[in-house]
Amino acid sequence: MKPAIESIRAFVGAKDYQQSREFYKAWGFSEVVTSSKMSYFFIDNFGFYLQDYYVKDWIENTMLFIEVENLSDYWEILKGKSLDKQFEGVKLVEPTTFDWGHEGFVYDPSGVLWHIGEFT
Repeated sequence: MKPAIESIRAFVGAKDYQQSREFYKAWGFSEVVTSSKMSYFFIDNFGFYLQDYYVKDWIENTMLFIEVENLSDYWEILKGKSLDKQFEGVKLVEPTTFDWGHEGFVYDPSGVLWHIGEFT
């Protein structure tokens, strides 16, 4: 019998840990503080660890992908949160259509690139 995998969780760094914590909570993630320098952020059963740790080259090359059921609906909700107006450095790039589906982009306050996509 093969053991079942429960989850895969990435570790994401933060240039300004407190600002990044507030950003992810404003996005809609729930937070569980695991130590003074790390928290687990999640929506439903999906999540990642945010660390009070910053290496510019690492952070600016970190990319994560969130697959959503309906990108148009999700994007409207995301835009409605005005994250790019609340947090310095945050950028939302409108969705584009590709051969495989649709994808928009969110840069967090540290420069981490989130791909938000819907496969067709």
